[in-house]
Amino acid sequence: MNPQAMMQMAAAFGTFKNNHPKFISFMERFFMSGMSEGTVIEISVTRPGEETVTTNMKVLQSDIDLFNSLKDMKP
Repeated sequence: MNPQAMMQMAAAFGTFKNNHPKFISFMERFFMSGMSEGTVIEISVTRPGEETVTTNMKVLQSDIDLFNSLKDMKP
């Protein structure tokens, strides 16, 4: 990824953090502090005027490895 694209992504993420501080705190609590294999992550999405859709995933070791790689990229 080129440096300009990285700077744009960092700025967009900063805006996202300012707009959604509770969500960021929630994500940091579980993803950045370590997660164990077998943990279940569930997410629901409700669009205006539509029914809620929910899905989940059980965390695998390969997921943990990916999360750790992403954590190592954090500035």
